[in-house]
Amino acid sequence: MAVKIAPLFVLFAAILWGTTGTAQAFAPAAAHPIAIGAARLAVGGVFLLLVTLLLGKLNVKDWPIGLTLLAAFCMACYQPLFFSAVHQTGVAVGTVIAIGSAPILSGLLEAVFFRRRPSYTWWGATLLSIVGCMLLFLTGDTVVMKPMGILLALGAGLAFAGYTLLSGQIVQGKGPLETVAVIFGIGGVFLMPFLFLFDMQWILQPSGVAVSLHLGIVATAAAYFLFSKGLQYIPASSAVSLSLAEPFTAAVLGVVLVGEELNLLSWVGIGMLLGGIILIAFAPRKREAGAILFF
Repeated sequence: MAVKIAPLFVLFAAILWGTTGTAQAFAPAAAHPIAIGAARLAVGGVFLLLVTLLLGKLNVKDWPIGLTLLAAFCMACYQPLFFSAVHQTGVAVGTVIAIGSAPILSGLLEAVFFRRRPSYTWWGATLLSIVGCMLLFLTGDTVVMKPMGILLALGAGLAFAGYTLLSGQIVQGKGPLETVAVIFGIGGVFLMPFLFLFDMQWILQPSGVAVSLHLGIVATAAAYFLFSKGLQYIPASSAVSLSLAEPFTAAVLGVVLVGEELNLLSWVGIGMLLGGIILIAFAPRKREAGAILFF
């Protein structure tokens, strides 16, 4: 039963991630995107650690330290890489390359380190979703292609794929709550310097408090807990592909709450995104045991 509903955990996580852009639109004007990302990880990490300690779920015995440090490093890198890519190339190109490259990179990492090749259904559904993502974001706006921005976006996609692969291994031996609590706690420490590089006065404003709490508790703590829950039963490549529900959610919320308008190609892109996600969610799968070869 858990295997059958595992894709739903990832989809719910992606839906919560999809609220990030809308929430940031309500942040104070003085809030720098990288500072928001650092605050998000810090709030989420602290909240997860507190919940884990209160529930007595933290068991440090036989903890995979190497995997955990690498996973925390990947998550810490994702925030500044993604926001820097968006700053360099714009929201459209940065989002498409970062989110679109993550499933492909995840599939390649699985093939290299696990000798597990994704199915033809996965490739077809993933490519369908990526094309849909391109139609959704790359229509109606000026496309800015800067080599450095593209590299930063690819780095963000690789960081997310790496986090997914590593945390998927950790969660096989540890519970999803303690897994994300430890990873995000350490990741928050890695990003701590950013809290001192930017003006953080905005976080004391009512809207700053609300946005930080939503991003930290809902879009990070709850979302990544659900994501880790799904990773207990499905491969990392499938989980990353299912996370493409994030731009779908962001687009719908942009229309409903922010008043954005989408053209016909954007709606076609949404349909392709949804079709690819449904194919991945309901495709037959068999979880294979494996271990990262360099550990």
